[in-house]
Amino acid sequence: ANFSEQVVESFPSDISTGIYYGWACVGNGDVHKMVLSIGWNPFYKNIKKSVETHIIHTFKEDFYGEILSIVITGYIRPEKNFDSLEALISAIQEDIEEAKRQLDLPEHLKLKDDNFFHLPESKIVNNH
Repeated sequence: ANFSEQVVESFPSDISTGIYYGWACVGNGDVHKMVLSIGWNPFYKNIKKSVETHIIHTFKEDFYGEILSIVITGYIRPEKNFDSLEALISAIQEDIEEAKRQLDLPEHLKLKDDNFFHLPESKIVNNH
């Protein structure tokens, strides 16, 4: 789930690029573990900064147009380039496993139930 350019530009300018972990919620649905990449994705030679969320959950359908709420709870590693797509995929898998381990810790787990994730009915999009 990628954030729009407008949302990316609203992120604090001094936030370090790299890989983060935390919690994500689509609409008023369940809260799931997530990994977040902030940066230019050097492997793909992006010229614009992006913020890409990988929600650690399999959804039954697309959720384009829904509100995505995230809480960043920790930092995994800096952004870096890779020699191959296979190396990039391997690093992503390692990041996901690290996020799962960290988010199971009590200090991170308690944030899953934060009221931040409960949208008022007026903010719900597409009946979700």
